[in-house]
Amino acid sequence: MPMVRAERLAAMLARSRASRVIEVADLLAGMYICDWDRLAQYWDEDRQEEVEGFLRRLCLISPPRWHSWIEHYDRERREGAQREIWRLLDRLRKKPARKRLLKPSTELAAILKRAEEIAPCRDKAGDQTIPILTSECVLLCIVRNADSEISQKLAETGLDPAKLEREALFPRHEPLV
Repeated sequence: MPMVRAERLAAMLARSRASRVIEVADLLAGMYICDWDRLAQYWDEDRQEEVEGFLRRLCLISPPRWHSWIEHYDRERREGAQREIWRLLDRLRKKPARKRLLKPSTELAAILKRAEEIAPCRDKAGDQTIPILTSECVLLCIVRNADSEISQKLAETGLDPAKLEREALFPRHEPLV
């Protein structure tokens, strides 16, 4: 579920910039906002504030937008499942506004494809197996994308790639769905 929320936030960020595609930075911002508590473990605790500042700048999250996201996240966390039920019921009553579906950029599509290839967990849908993407798998593929400026900047933040790789490829728990 964290990746689904991260993808939704990435699309919202891309729309807010009037972009036609979702960029790697958009998805990274979504992952950061939705799953920082889980991803923070791949950086030294004493550098996490610095890393968060870097991610906010990299992902083009302005202070007003940042506060808005934090308020949204806190509200979602507090109101939890009950709010989701009301939202689903509300959607049944009203016709949703047509939203232009954004596609991932070429770079992001390549990263997601690699993440699908390395994903250790799979689900079955009929006779097909579908990879289950986790934040760790996607972050690992972003970091491994050596030609990317984002990858190079992430490496400079003190990210522990060995720890990330272990958790992405050999998770100690089932993915959160």
